[in-house]
Amino acid sequence: AARGRLARVARARMQKSVIVVVETLVRHPRYGKYVRMRSRLMAHDAEGRCREGDLVRIVPSRKRAKRKAWDVVEIVGREAEARTLPIGEEDVS
Repeated sequence: AARGRLARVARARMQKSVIVVVETLVRHPRYGKYVRMRSRLMAHDAEGRCREGDLVRIVPSRKRAKRKAWDVVEIVGREAEARTLPIGEEDVS
């Protein structure tokens, strides 16, 4: 299985490109509370199958553009069923 990160597609209006949001939980250095951090990344969607709201797995790749250095490997869940799945943690499978 491909290692990568789970991300939610935030925008899918370009050809072969999507903008995804990766959420990570980071412990606050002083207060110890876990804070949810979000990163917006641009990813390459070769087939153009991703739709906004989909949960996808992304892996690092070569630089394809100034801001695009990730590839969409698979669509884990469509928008309707993807709302309950976690976002952002590393996949170890």
